[in-house]
Amino acid sequence: MVRSIGADHVIDYTQKDFAQSEQRYDLIVDMAGTHPLSECRRALTTRGTYVVVGAPSGRWLTGPDRFIKALVLSLFVSQRMVPFITTANKEDLVVLKDLIEAGKVTPVIDRSYGLIEVPEAIRYLEEGHARGKVVITL
Repeated sequence: MVRSIGADHVIDYTQKDFAQSEQRYDLIVDMAGTHPLSECRRALTTRGTYVVVGAPSGRWLTGPDRFIKALVLSLFVSQRMVPFITTANKEDLVVLKDLIEAGKVTPVIDRSYGLIEVPEAIRYLEEGHARGKVVITL
């Protein structure tokens, strides 16, 4: 599925741990925060960039803590450690809508649930294996 949306290199996390591989990466975009920062750094090239996007669920302080660690560490190493922080705004959402309507961006929807099924949808998301967005229909 990831290759179908444009990825050149895909690692199946159920089969291989990217942090334990000999492969080194110029860029790691960490959306899950499931590996310690030290392991992610080892997987980077000397001048690689590590982007912190998320953190493990259930630990609301982990995200800010991971951001701060990455920023401080970035002062002392050759690798770039940067947080990715965004705020939703109308202009960006309009651009995204236009890209989707033009067929330039295709959202990947794993499953759809009705409003009454929200608890089931949340349980599914908490399993951590969704292969796209989970949609709640009204």
